[in-house]
Amino acid sequence: MTGIVRYHCYIPQYRLRRSEIAAALGADASGERSVAGYDEDTTTLGVAAALPVVRGRAESVGSLWFATSDPVYADKTNATTVHAALDLPPDITAVDLGANLRSGITALLTAARDGGLAVLADRRGGPVGGADERGGGDASAAYLFGDDGTLADLTHTASATAEFIDRWRAPGSDDAHTWEERFGEQRYAELADQLLIALAKQGLDLDGIDRFAVAGLNPRAVRTVGAAVRRTTGARQQGADLADAVGNTGTAHPGLLLADLLDAAEPGELLLLVSLADGADAIVLRAADTIAELRGRPVRDRIGDGVTITYPQYLLWRRRVEGERPRRPEPDRPSAPYAWRNRRYKLSLSGGRCRACGAVQYPLPTVCYRCRHTGAFDPVSAGGDTARIVTFTVDRLAFSPSPPLVSAVVAFAGGGRLQCELTDVHRPIEVGDEVVPTFRRGGTVDGIHNYVWKSRPHRDPSPDDES
Repeated sequence: MTGIVRYHCYIPQYRLRRSEIAAALGADASGERSVAGYDEDTTTLGVAAALPVVRGRAESVGSLWFATSDPVYADKTNATTVHAALDLPPDITAVDLGANLRSGITALLTAARDGGLAVLADRRGGPVGGADERGGGDASAAYLFGDDGTLADLTHTASATAEFIDRWRAPGSDDAHTWEERFGEQRYAELADQLLIALAKQGLDLDGIDRFAVAGLNPRAVRTVGAAVRRTTGARQQGADLADAVGNTGTAHPGLLLADLLDAAEPGELLLLVSLADGADAIVLRAADTIAELRGRPVRDRIGDGVTITYPQYLLWRRRVEGERPRRPEPDRPSAPYAWRNRRYKLSLSGGRCRACGAVQYPLPTVCYRCRHTGAFDPVSAGGDTARIVTFTVDRLAFSPSPPLVSAVVAFAGGGRLQCELTDVHRPIEVGDEVVPTFRRGGTVDGIHNYVWKSRPHRDPSPDDES
């Protein structure tokens, strides 16, 4: 099998206090959960996690495996949108792994077999004020596998499958149902024992495991299996507190826990990830000697970047309550032929660099604005680049789910300018401020989601982090 070459986790910056959610039922709770923005869904979350991973390596991606329990489309493949936004080669497979919780670990196992890209994204919710809504979270993670320059090598895998009623949700429903937790706890404990036996039969020295993590949406099962693995291996458990800090992120949670394992790993350490979802799966990795040099910003550093929102704001963004509609005609449905003709600019933020004078322009022009040269341009993409605000306007009349609407002209560090909407604006902005392009949902008409590139204020220490 291959090893992990790059990885990156994306945690949306919005936070909601659990006490506000619990107050809807007259209860109390502590901590916060992460919340995707009004223009973020699992597809855009996946792009945000994967973009730093594939930057400069798009041609080496052998396949794309997209996992989520909250897909934006049914029938239509969501992975193709992620593929287009990342500007990946057209001759690779891009596949959805189904709307289920086990698809997250499956994406990792599948991508590891062919040097592929695993993208895990989820938005978790539940009945208003309930435990799923309080304990859930929104996040994404991306892992690129390969043979060269790995920071951790896959050594063993094991799986165990069993059919039992633990958690279920009808297609199209926002809310899941769960059986009494003790029943699932017993079943998952049995499956975890089978995993450890299977790994030992493969020749793995369980006493040699240094760190492990357990992912799952049954809290009792996660605690019980964690205690059993700790007794059997003597290893240190990692990431058990992530669910308290940002919520349990469902399909994406194995990706967050694996990132936490890699962030903490010392060279040569043996790492174990266990996922509990309609069965149990295990991945064992050996940290490379160069892991400290190859990994980027730890996932825990991203937890403190939060902006607090209110519970009514969350409910409006999630469309759990209906807000006031714009006092103007609804926009027309996006045109499929127009979107196809402009797909590289619209989805990949691709423009052209004039071969005569070097000027960069978005979208790809026919005539260079600077030297008037015709038809000779090299493709260039601004995805992952940084930019500076050249000019902007604040529109308090235009409709926006998060008013006011801010529009700007930005100049990219690599050349070229773009007029776009600014998102995630929480403080006054000025000309010259640094922004980062971000793939977001522009609007939805007749079930068609109009994805566009916006820009957000730059908030990370380094835009090139891959951790």
